[in-house]
Amino acid sequence: MAKEKSVYTCSECGGTSPKWLGKCPSCNAWNTLIESVAQPESLVKNRFASLAKTAEVAVLADIEASDFERTPTGHGELDRVLGGGIVEGGVVLIGGDPGIGKSTLLLQALDSLQRSGKKTLYVTGEESGAQVALRSRRLGLEGSQVRVLAEIQLEKILATLAEQQPDVAVIDSIQTVYSDQLTSAPGSVAQVRECAAHLTRAAKASGVCIVLVGHVTKEGALAGPRVLEHMVDTVLYFEGDTHSQFRLVRAIKNRFGAVNEMGVFAMTERGLKGVSNPSAIFLSQHAEPVPGSCVMVTLEGTRPLLVEIQALVDSGGPSPRRLSVGLDKDRLAMLLAVLHRHAGVACMDQDVFINAVGGVRIAEPAADLAVMLAITSSLRGKPLPKGFIAFGEVGLAGEVRPAPRGQERLKEAAKLGFTVAVVPKANAPKKPIDGMTIHAVERVEEAMNIVRGLG
Repeated sequence: MAKEKSVYTCSECGGTSPKWLGKCPSCNAWNTLIESVAQPESLVKNRFASLAKTAEVAVLADIEASDFERTPTGHGELDRVLGGGIVEGGVVLIGGDPGIGKSTLLLQALDSLQRSGKKTLYVTGEESGAQVALRSRRLGLEGSQVRVLAEIQLEKILATLAEQQPDVAVIDSIQTVYSDQLTSAPGSVAQVRECAAHLTRAAKASGVCIVLVGHVTKEGALAGPRVLEHMVDTVLYFEGDTHSQFRLVRAIKNRFGAVNEMGVFAMTERGLKGVSNPSAIFLSQHAEPVPGSCVMVTLEGTRPLLVEIQALVDSGGPSPRRLSVGLDKDRLAMLLAVLHRHAGVACMDQDVFINAVGGVRIAEPAADLAVMLAITSSLRGKPLPKGFIAFGEVGLAGEVRPAPRGQERLKEAAKLGFTVAVVPKANAPKKPIDGMTIHAVERVEEAMNIVRGLG
C-alpha cells in the first residue's frame, strides 16, 4: 500500500509547503506550518466547483442595491453589536473562551427568533440533542420549537439546510465540522477553511443567516486559519472573566454595521441578560471620594461609557515598576514623562499602578487626562472632588487635545449625576449643561492647577 503523502499548511494564511519549515514561505509567519494529508490532484481540481459562480462584468452605478433589512434577535445588546439585527445571507463568526456563554446566548437568540415567526436550526457538533434540550430547560425556554440537528458532516449539514430552508442557522462549532472531500481530521486548517467556505457560499446562495461558533486559542485568538475571519461578514468576540457575572461582546469586523460596538450582558440562572446601564459596572461604589480615582467617559462604538480609572503610586526601589491593566503600558510611560516635564510632578522613584475598573479595555487616547489626574491624586494623597470627570488626549508638548463626540460624553456624565468636568477647550459646549460646571483647558498645567483649586 502506497504511503500517504504529507503536506504542511500555514494556520495564518493557508499557504502550503511540501516539507516542514520554521517560517511560512507565503506570509513569513513563524511556527505556523501544520502537517496534513495531501489530497489527490483530481479531487483538488473538482472540489471547488460548487464554490464558483458565473458572473458578468457590471458597472457599479448600474447595480441595484438597497439597504439591508435587519431582523432583531430579541436581545437589544446583541442587536447593538450586530448593527441592528441579523441580515439575510449574512455570516457571523462568534468566538470566546470555553464556558463564557456563546452557546447559551445563541440558543436564547434562536428561541426569541423562533417565537417571532422565523424558522431556526441549531446544528450542534459538540453536544447531543438531549444535552441541548436540557440546557434550554435550564434557561427557562419552555416549549421551544427550535429545530436541533446533532451532526458534524458538512455534506449532511448542507443537505439539511437545503431541505429545511431556515431563516437562521447556528453551527456550534465550526472546528467540529468535517468534509468527506478531505482526509484530514476535524479542526485542522484545511477542514476549517473548506467547511467555512462552503457554508458561506450556501448562506449567500440561499439567503439563510449562518452563525458560526469558533474556538479560541490559549492566546485568545480564534483557532484555525486567519482567513476564516476574512470569509465571514461579522466577527464577534466574547470577553470577560468566567468568574465574573458580566460578559462583554465586541464587534471586531462588521460589513453591515459599525465596528468596535460593545454589548454588555450579565450571566444569571436564566442565561444571559442585557445590561441597559453598563456604566454602573465600571464605577466603584465609594461612600466618599478616595485618592487615586478619576472617572472618565470613553466611547465604545456609538455608546458613551463612564469608566473609573484607578491609580496607586507607592515608593519603589532603584527600578520602579510601571503596571497598567486595561490601558496601554507604553502610553503610561509616555504620560509619566509628560507629567514630569510639563507639570512638574515626578514619579521617577515611585511604583505606578493603573487599573480600569470592571475589566474594560480602553484603547482610545481620550483616557490620558484622567490617568494623569488619578496619578497626581494618588501621589498627593488627596481625592478628586465628588462628581468629578475628565477626558482628553495629552500630547508630548503638554497640550490637551479634543476627544471625538465630546458633547455626547458630557451629556452622558450629566445624566448620571456628575457635576464637575475638566475637558479640552475644543470640547467645551457652546450652551451650558444644567447642573454641570465645565472647566476647559488647553494644557496639562492648567488642568493640574484647576484640580488643586477644587481640592
